Amino acid sequence: MPTFFNQRNNFTRYAWFVLGFLILVVLWGAFVRATGSGAGCGSHWPLCNGVVVPRAPRIETLIELTHRLTSALSGVFVLFMLFWAWRLYPRGHIVRRAAAFSALFVITEGLVGAGLVLFEWVADNESVARAISMAVHLINTFLLLAAVSLTAWWAGAQGDYKLQWRGQGRAGRLLAGAVVLLLVLGVSGAITALGDTLFPSGTLREGIAQDFEATAHFLVRLRVYHPIIAVVTGIYLWWASTIIAAARPGMGALVFSRAIRVLVVVQLAAGMLNILLNVPIWMQLVHLLLADLMWIAVVLLGATTLSQPVEMPQSAALVVPAGD
Repeated sequence: MPTFFNQRNNFTRYAWFVLGFLILVVLWGAFVRATGSGAGCGSHWPLCNGVVVPRAPRIETLIELTHRLTSALSGVFVLFMLFWAWRLYPRGHIVRRAAAFSALFVITEGLVGAGLVLFEWVADNESVARAISMAVHLINTFLLLAAVSLTAWWAGAQGDYKLQWRGQGRAGRLLAGAVVLLLVLGVSGAITALGDTLFPSGTLREGIAQDFEATAHFLVRLRVYHPIIAVVTGIYLWWASTIIAAARPGMGALVFSRAIRVLVVVQLAAGMLNILLNVPIWMQLVHLLLADLMWIAVVLLGATTLSQPVEMPQSAALVVPAGD
């Protein structure tokens, strides 16, 4: 009969798998936007062009349908993770709570995606409403990745933990600043990517000229702010992660602090290359992948900094399903 710890190890591996799958789904969603395939199934949801399985689908339909199917599968994975956490951990356990937030955000992620289709904020739509919906989508995606990351991290931790929000001092304030800046950067990146998709330029020089035209669309004029925000955020993350690691010495904080500094350098270089190459789709996906990894690294730095070990009472022994 497998022990609880074997089950816990299996759950941890599963949670990391779910996180990896979600990142792939996020990248494919960016591919949908970059290729203008968001209207591949028309304005129908959950059906595709009014049917379950479209006949003789166009390439845009296949791209969008693939995204819908993988998104739905990710929802199933997250809900199963919640069910497993509910069976494996006692009431009030931090892994249970993280899994519950994961389920909440995967549901809202699906609703936001459905809204984009039903309100036709896809393909060539260049409205303010679409820009706002992109910002909401990005924030929800980041929150989903954070919740699943924390589920996997705390499931694999030695011992049990609780979040200690109060009395964190400078480290807590620096982490809060990092989270806010990354959300702002992510939103500006999503809007910039939308502008690049809707208003492509033939060359780098043409693109820069478009950014400063008085009559340019607001999505084009906003593109200039993303590199500035990226540089400011990168400098802040380098500085803040170094101070946090020094204030909270430990292997976890040290590892994630170093990972953040490496990602800052790589991401800024990738951003410059993205601009120089005139934002090809493959480079947009690399840029987004690095952004997701940066966000996850900051979230896990926060987990190692704000988490405190807790003694679980004997009466709250972890639940192992009968017969396992």
